[in-house]
Amino acid sequence: MHKAIPSMAAVAAALALTGCLKGTQASADPGQISDSIKAQEAQWEKDYAAKDINALAGHYAQDAALGGPGDPVATTDVDRRKALQGLLTDPNLKLHFAADQVQVAASGDLAYSRGHYSMTMTDKATSKPVDSTGSYLTVYKKESDGSWKAVEDFITPGPAAAPAAK
Repeated sequence: MHKAIPSMAAVAAALALTGCLKGTQASADPGQISDSIKAQEAQWEKDYAAKDINALAGHYAQDAALGGPGDPVATTDVDRRKALQGLLTDPNLKLHFAADQVQVAASGDLAYSRGHYSMTMTDKATSKPVDSTGSYLTVYKKESDGSWKAVEDFITPGPAAAPAAK
C-alpha cells in the first residue's frame, strides 16, 4: 500500500499517463484495465486482512518502490517484505483502502491508482490502538505475462482526499 513523496519515476509515469509525454498508441481498453486494477486492489486488501506476506509481496514488480512516512523507501523484495512484515505483526492492524481514481496510459502498459485509506495500528508510545487516514498513489506496470504489478507505492497520512465526483 499504497506513501510519501513520489520518486522521479512516479512523476514521469504520472506525466506519461496524463498525456504530457509522447508514447506509442495501442488498442488498450482503459475501462477494462481500470476494473482489473480495482479488483486487484480489493484482493490486496483481503491479503492484508489474511496477513499473507507472500500474496502481498506478489503485488509488487521486482524493482518496485514502497514508501511510507518516516520509513526508508524499500526497493528490493527483501526490504519490501521487511516493511510489510512490520505491519503484519501488529495485532491491531486493520487496513481499508479504495481507489478514488484510476488512470490508464494510452499505450496500455502503465496505470495509476489514487485513493484513500483508513488504518488501525498499535501506537508504539502508548501500546494502544490508534486510527489514521490518508491517501495513496500506486503506479502499475503491465508485466510480460499480462498481469499488473505495482512499481511505485506511496502513502501520505492525513485527511483522506474526497472521493472523485462520479
